[in-house]
Amino acid sequence: MKKIAALPRHIAFILDGNGRWAEKRDLPRLEGHRAGVKNVRRILRSLDNYGIETVTLYAFSTENWNRPADEVNGIFDILMKMIGRETRELHKNGVKIRHIGRLQGLPRGVQRSIKKAVELTKNNHGMKLNVALNYGGRAEILDAITRIIQDKISPRDIDEKLFSKYLYTAGLPDVDLVIRTSGEMRTSNFLIWQSAYSEYYFTPVLWPDFDEEELEKALLAYSQRQRRFGGRQT
Repeated sequence: MKKIAALPRHIAFILDGNGRWAEKRDLPRLEGHRAGVKNVRRILRSLDNYGIETVTLYAFSTENWNRPADEVNGIFDILMKMIGRETRELHKNGVKIRHIGRLQGLPRGVQRSIKKAVELTKNNHGMKLNVALNYGGRAEILDAITRIIQDKISPRDIDEKLFSKYLYTAGLPDVDLVIRTSGEMRTSNFLIWQSAYSEYYFTPVLWPDFDEEELEKALLAYSQRQRRFGGRQT
């Protein structure tokens, strides 16, 4: 593992390419999702070794409900088993798990698994792991606006700092680096507010094949960029 000078505090992943990974191997698409879930463990271990503070994984979007029902049900079955299996190990390593998205729209079994994981790890002080399930950036902004209205906040008191407190990611740093696998070059309704000044890294590598070497490439690319946040280059 190379020593990298400038590391991001918060990395967000768009985990893309599981289905295509399986199809390339003449396997059912769900085998790709299983391989993708297994890869999460490997990458989280590497990120922890680098000392990354916050990680967000885009696991299931509000638009993914449009996929065939058998694939959707299979994905949730895999995710529920993964959360149940991995939570204790993550807890032992001090990881704090957080769900972002609309919990109430998920299957009850998945909701229970998420709630248990969040409750078990809530007092941990290691890496913060956000799992985006039933998540959409537009939905998040609408939910924030709804809560602001419910709290009867005066329009005069609304600024970016206050608005951020009503997002799913309240209290977390904005995203420094977004990594998307599989060669697609779009953000797919992911962390619209939080990634306003993020650096993006797109790779053709499918998520199950995105290993420690590929992660190192992404981090090195990030370290070589100069972030100006709308200012001038120094």
